[in-house]
Amino acid sequence: MPETPDTLLARLTALGLETRTTRHPPVFTVAESRSLRGSLPGGHSKNLFLRPAKAGPGPHLLAVLEEDRKVSVNALARAAGTGRVEMAPAEDLRALLGIEPGSVTPFGMVNAPPGQVRIVLDEEFMRRHEWVHFHPLVNSMTTAIRPADLLRFLEVLGHRPELLAVPPAAG
Repeated sequence: MPETPDTLLARLTALGLETRTTRHPPVFTVAESRSLRGSLPGGHSKNLFLRPAKAGPGPHLLAVLEEDRKVSVNALARAAGTGRVEMAPAEDLRALLGIEPGSVTPFGMVNAPPGQVRIVLDEEFMRRHEWVHFHPLVNSMTTAIRPADLLRFLEVLGHRPELLAVPPAAG
């Protein structure tokens, strides 16, 4: 049974990790979420859930990027040392992260079996902000967490988060 926002937040609290959660109308895109910025200072992300192209070998890839970062998916895959990737379908998102489209977040790793999803985080994004914001499994809430605490949480879950120098978009 996938975690719920309440059980996720309880896990974070049990680990002694400070978070700040705000409820808001559902947002489905980075553009829609910009209306929340005044009340949520810190870094905001876009999250890409990718799978190996042509059902190739290897785990899925969750890439956590600064919301305004422009990047080629192929360049991102090369930087991460994977083969070709493509956007994963909603079925994979539900099966591996236990979340719906529009709610992609590193907090979804709470539902992912270790080794099934590789998580890479934009190194610059994680170092530049005191707080980073993500949906706690649903897109009607946003939770702020310190970057080091997010990394600790992912490690406690049995994942090995990787900081990645994301290549700039060409052109």
